[in-house]
Order: sequence, then C-alpha cells, then structure tokens
Amino acid sequence: MIDINTADQDALDSVEGLRGHGPEIVRYRGERGRFTDLRQLDEVPGLSGKVSDETRARLTV
Repeated sequence: MIDINTADQDALDSVEGLRGHGPEIVRYRGERGRFTDLRQLDEVPGLSGKVSDETRARLTV
C-alpha cells in the first residue's frame, strides 16, 4: 500500500495508473493539504476519471 499523503513522487510514479503523475499529486497535496479520500485524486490535474479501482486498491490515505 502506498499512502498518497506521505509518498514522494517516485513512489507515486511506481504505481500502475499513476505513472507520470507523481509530481502533480505531490504539488496538489502541497497546495491543498492532505487527501482525506482517494476520490480526491480526480481533482489532481490530468487524473480526472483516469484512476481505476485496481489502482485505488494499491493506495491509502
């Protein structure tokens, strides 16, 4: 499990379905604070509607 609130961009990029979006996730987290729900990944630029249930199963908040 990867915690999207503590993982660095390299760890996030290692997750299938998030590759290439690690920097955006870290930037979003820095600007808006911690994630409280995995559904918030849809608010990250470039990820809206792209995060599958399979990817979410590898993540935690």
